[in-house]
Amino acid sequence: MKKTQWWRGAVIYQIYPRSFMDSNGDGVGDLPGITERLPYLKSLNVDAVWISPFFKSPMKDFGYDVSDYCDVDPLFGTLADFDVMVAEAHRLGLRIIIDQVLSHTSDLHPWFVESRASRDNPKADWYIWADPKPDGTPPNNWLSVFGGSAWQWDSRRLQFYMHNFLTSQPDLNFHNPEVQAAVLDAVEFWLKRGVDGFRFDACNYHFHDRKLRSNPPAGTRPDTTSVSKVNPYGMQQHRYDKSRPQNLRFLAALRTLLDRYGAASVGEIGDDDSLGRLAEYTSGGDKLHQAYSFTLLTEQFGTEFITTQVQNMERAFRRYEVPGWVCWSIGNHDVPRVLTRWGKDTEDPAFPKLMMALVTSLRGSACVYQGEELGLPEADIPYELLQDPYGKAFWPDFKGRDGCRTPMPWRKDESAGGFTNGHPWLPIPPAHLARAAEVQEGPPDSILNFTRLFLAWRRTQPALIEGDIEFVRAPAPLLIFIRTLGKTRICAAFNLSGAPQRWSRPRRLKDAMPLPGHGLSGAHIEHQILHMAPWGGGYWTLP
Repeated sequence: MKKTQWWRGAVIYQIYPRSFMDSNGDGVGDLPGITERLPYLKSLNVDAVWISPFFKSPMKDFGYDVSDYCDVDPLFGTLADFDVMVAEAHRLGLRIIIDQVLSHTSDLHPWFVESRASRDNPKADWYIWADPKPDGTPPNNWLSVFGGSAWQWDSRRLQFYMHNFLTSQPDLNFHNPEVQAAVLDAVEFWLKRGVDGFRFDACNYHFHDRKLRSNPPAGTRPDTTSVSKVNPYGMQQHRYDKSRPQNLRFLAALRTLLDRYGAASVGEIGDDDSLGRLAEYTSGGDKLHQAYSFTLLTEQFGTEFITTQVQNMERAFRRYEVPGWVCWSIGNHDVPRVLTRWGKDTEDPAFPKLMMALVTSLRGSACVYQGEELGLPEADIPYELLQDPYGKAFWPDFKGRDGCRTPMPWRKDESAGGFTNGHPWLPIPPAHLARAAEVQEGPPDSILNFTRLFLAWRRTQPALIEGDIEFVRAPAPLLIFIRTLGKTRICAAFNLSGAPQRWSRPRRLKDAMPLPGHGLSGAHIEHQILHMAPWGGGYWTLP
């Protein structure tokens, strides 16, 4: 992989630091814990490690409410711990990507403390403030992602401030050049400490409409997740509260800074037109390097759905002279685990193996969320143990995000799974202990060892890293596509069901030759008939 484009087609392992490894027994994961487990990550054959926020924070949203962009929260360690972790990762050949939450801060950030103190202090315009309407109501109809109005009344300034998420997460005013300079300085602080890239959280939320025009209604739209059924946020077209055109200029300035250090970026972009926005924000080679796609993080699943999403993404990219690049994911710290969401908690180990192969075989990069290499199901957290404020707000129709955030199970025969010698911040279910990393180290056919084998094999197949993609028309539940790079053509086939399938392959695939070494099983061709076992898959070379 070219040194300057290492991110292109990379496999990135996401760590939720609260839940990865606790080194000091306080029940919460930390940076020294990550350092301790870096050899494990190296053994997975991933290219980079993305670490969710570990900055100083009151933890109202578990680190996504930053009170100091340039320091480590004592819960996770120190700056010295961070430097040790980066140095060790680089020694092992792993790159480090860190989360940056630039659109908003904590209400305890010194910038906001000063901003709310008066209307004429040096930082009075660093956040989005607005007077109430004559009847005392908020200035417009904008809504918070976490429910309710996006406006919170402040009794000191006698104004509303805007918050796209929790009331304790006020939005910065990116129309102020001083704000842009300050957040760029914060990014450079970590670049100087040797990070290889950034995942920019909510990076289309930076700018708002200065006229504060109300959003129009969305009209009829289908529910795609359980939370959309109970949260009115999806009832608006978010035309004025995010994805404003001025953001493109800021992203260009951000890219200029990253290029000076040779660092990469992946942007989290949630938008009404998510595919178009992803393409726009990564096009031209002067904004984001790649964008994080939400399209495979929904409840929807199947051949037609996946094919349509990938093809639509490709079409969106082709609108631009320099097409962008996408980073696929089937799981993260915000959605139910894929084994539960798509696999319906199947006990068949072929399912998580197939999902690992699928997400890392699509055109683009891929993020693997911690625990996917173990085939972990979603944990069921009772209300009295719930930590997530999002879940508390919409319980019981939406149970929040704690079910995918439970600590990593390292060892089976310990109450906290080897994650901590204290009391874990979230419980570890027995189903996770049965799938602990230690349990899966020995069996060569375990999900963990399959992940290691497959990702090592993938590195030997450049067509799967940077090649073009073309889908082959096949009956559901078969998903078949061809990756092409130069004269190399690889056909990948997946059975997206728990039932065996047979298919008479078309003439264009009649000369396909098995491509060994990937570790998937349950797929073979006999007398021009493709036979696929439940959740089976395979790869072939084409002339």
